[in-house]
Amino acid sequence: MTGRVFRLHSTLELPLEDVEAYFDEDPDLPAEIDDIDITRRNNTLIIKALSDDESISKYTPTAQLKASVTETRVYEEEPPRAGGPQWMDDEEEEIPSELVEFACFKGDRETVLQNTALQYPMFLVLRELATRAEKGTLTAITEADGELEATRIVEGEARPASIEVVESPQGAGDGDGGVNWRDNEFISD
Repeated sequence: MTGRVFRLHSTLELPLEDVEAYFDEDPDLPAEIDDIDITRRNNTLIIKALSDDESISKYTPTAQLKASVTETRVYEEEPPRAGGPQWMDDEEEEIPSELVEFACFKGDRETVLQNTALQYPMFLVLRELATRAEKGTLTAITEADGELEATRIVEGEARPASIEVVESPQGAGDGDGGVNWRDNEFISD
């Protein structure tokens, strides 16, 4: 399989526990990816593709997914809003909650999906993770086996997507929008 990723934008947020569980389940990875290496450096999660292909040098950086890790307090029920009735302060009940770490795949292609070797197969891994996300969107324009494909996944659900080619609204560089320095009355000869 050959493929390229032309555009990608992601706002995906998945519980870190779910991401780790997905890879622990030994998922069906694209054929070009032999294994996955997961590294966490402080608040950054790096999921790197490993290949056993001899044509890829061991010094060639393979594609990797990069996510920031954040902690978010998750409540079992909606917390009361600030500025609510003051009479509730007398018997303030603590709403059960827990801190959950989220892997946030946010940004464009260069931020989320880095390096070109095995980039398209690694995009397929990200697309699979997107179907498991309850929050965020993944949009992309890719090419596989000579065909362009639009991808749009919103909150874990694949949505219709299309590619539209439009003429640039600024014109084709005819130069009408710039300053005409030759006929400028404020510049003297």
